[in-house]
Amino acid sequence: MTGEALLRRIRLGEDSTLGFKSVLVSGGNVKGPKRSDFADGLAALANSRGGTVVLGVDDKTRRVQGIPLDGVDTLERWVREICNDTVKPALDADILKMELESTEGRLVPVLRIDVARSLFVHKSPGGYFRRIGSSRREMAPEVLARLFQERSQSRIIRFDESVVPGAAPSDLHYSLTRRFLHGDVADDPSTSPPEDSPEASEDTLRKLRIIADDTDGDARLTLTGVLLCTPEPQRWLPHAHIQAVSYAGERSDADYQTDARDIGGPLDRQVEDALHFVRRNLLVRAAKHAARSERPQFSERAVFEALVNAVAHRDYSMAGARVRLHLFGDRLELYVPGALANTLTPESLHLRQSNRNALIVSLLARCVAPSGVGRTRLMDRRGDGVPIIRRECRELSGRLPEYSLIDESELRLVIRAAG
Repeated sequence: MTGEALLRRIRLGEDSTLGFKSVLVSGGNVKGPKRSDFADGLAALANSRGGTVVLGVDDKTRRVQGIPLDGVDTLERWVREICNDTVKPALDADILKMELESTEGRLVPVLRIDVARSLFVHKSPGGYFRRIGSSRREMAPEVLARLFQERSQSRIIRFDESVVPGAAPSDLHYSLTRRFLHGDVADDPSTSPPEDSPEASEDTLRKLRIIADDTDGDARLTLTGVLLCTPEPQRWLPHAHIQAVSYAGERSDADYQTDARDIGGPLDRQVEDALHFVRRNLLVRAAKHAARSERPQFSERAVFEALVNAVAHRDYSMAGARVRLHLFGDRLELYVPGALANTLTPESLHLRQSNRNALIVSLLARCVAPSGVGRTRLMDRRGDGVPIIRRECRELSGRLPEYSLIDESELRLVIRAAG
């Protein structure tokens, strides 16, 4: 939306997808609007169809007043803090600085906040709100229950099959999609297109659950479609990446970082690049025997299985949480967002199997594995990843991997280095 188009909409007044507020910045602090009220308004947009809020416009007179130039950065920080800390879960919003023509004919700074229809249900200080016309309304319990179900946080609908707002079929990269178009992925032979077909039909992609309709009936990519069939899923899911850090020594200290990288891209590429990161930072130890031999710090097979499990089974509904991979001289630590699915416990992981993301798992089983990991495909549907990790760790270091839950919201895996 250009500045001229935005001005035309402002003259018409607030509606379901447009709101504005006058601003008071004084002494380096934002005095108005009230923080909690503004947070309620942003959450209401995210819980509805999304929309835009313009700061620097009077919501009663529709006059473009602007923001003092020295207060623009202060106001931007204030909005960012509200999105990250006041709204739960954290809200993704685009915060744009722009100039509009004021009522007096001068160009003045304003702040434009674009909020997309969210994958999540957001709570703000006043409760759970949605936008109806130019006002916000607290949601009745039955409306809130339906919204939780629709956005899959109730787990009635699998979250990995839910649609991603703003992700259209045109965003698919068919070199990524075609690897899922042959065979029995959807247990339906009709998912295999003709060999000379340049791309998959929409009907085929729907059967694979890569595409689905949103509540307005528009075709969108599902979460799985975005994560596996677009070259940059982080456009829509900025938290869906692996944060990898290597430290010199045995403690987490920024002064001792030797390598660090945020690893994005499709899930199978994340696994491959994270494995390469580990390989690049591995230490090779010499064994103290008459016939000198060398052995790696960690089993690559164990690391590979742990990374695959992390991207396949993490909870993608936890906005802002990412997989964290930390390498130390004496151990590898992997942090995976989400509690364990169903009734699994850290002690029963190697004995039982439960998939949080069944569709992601089924499609990862079709992806080719990196070389040297003992598999031809990225994932085995038999669920033998944890038993392999245990066996590989015991053989290399003599110690079993250590699984633990942190605050019932994050799984921590520790793999001890070879002695």
